[in-house]
Amino acid sequence: MTGRAFFNSIKEGVLGIVRHPLVTMASITTIMLMLIIMGAFYMFSVNARRIMTKLSQRPPIEIYMVLQCTDEQREFVSSKLSSNPDIIDFTMASPEENYENFKSNLGSSSSILDDFDYNMYLPYTFSIRLDDPSLADQVCAEIATYSGVSKVAQESSVMNFLTRASRIVNITTAASFVVLFVIALFIISNMVRISVYSRANEIEIMKFVGATNNYIRLPYVTEGAIVGLFSALTSWAIVTIVYHQVYDRAMRSIDPSSFYALATTRSIMWHELVILVVMGLIIGAAGSGISVRKYIRV
Repeated sequence: MTGRAFFNSIKEGVLGIVRHPLVTMASITTIMLMLIIMGAFYMFSVNARRIMTKLSQRPPIEIYMVLQCTDEQREFVSSKLSSNPDIIDFTMASPEENYENFKSNLGSSSSILDDFDYNMYLPYTFSIRLDDPSLADQVCAEIATYSGVSKVAQESSVMNFLTRASRIVNITTAASFVVLFVIALFIISNMVRISVYSRANEIEIMKFVGATNNYIRLPYVTEGAIVGLFSALTSWAIVTIVYHQVYDRAMRSIDPSSFYALATTRSIMWHELVILVVMGLIIGAAGSGISVRKYIRV
């Protein structure tokens, strides 16, 4: 195809949008509705994965130091934990802090610990957060070798559950996007087929006078891509506005540092824009290309 023929096909694709306004509006509406569903699901999946990530980064792992450990031993453990790339952060609790926590957990029965010598019987402890809960066994085995560490405690069943749950959320997200994409492609290809059918005679004449398949197909692909782009931008605006309203209402009673805090609109809106634009272009262009394929086989 020559350059002139290429640009002429592009021009015909743009004009096709104006020539068939009803079909264009139907296509825009169909793609937009599908992309709104995909955008809403993306928002949901981002927050689901965010919550799971936060939960998995706070596994029940406690490090118990030996009783009456030295300052050097605590500083050594602290430095090793700080330099470990698998540990996001950690907190240290003194025997007095652990004593106060025990008393608060006992509630009205806490008076039984009034004369308890916590410095003699309670150790310093560290609580750690891991970047990946599946590495818990490896990290715990390494920490157990540190000087001054008496015991490293973890709940293996909880760690395994968090690892499986994170994997299930990721797989479900990917599978759902594929299903939604296939459904949207099928629907738009059938919508565009109506427009192509109305111009079937025109396509046959073009084939008989020597037009190539690509020359005939390109205007429809261009038309579908433009429709997909417009639908993507519209659906992105709608989903972003609605999510922002939901975020403002939901976060009025939730601490931003909570496990259940939603992702901010600004943090996900641009990623969503890229996804919806790419999806819109592919669905529009591919759906149009699939629809016209039957009619260029003369």
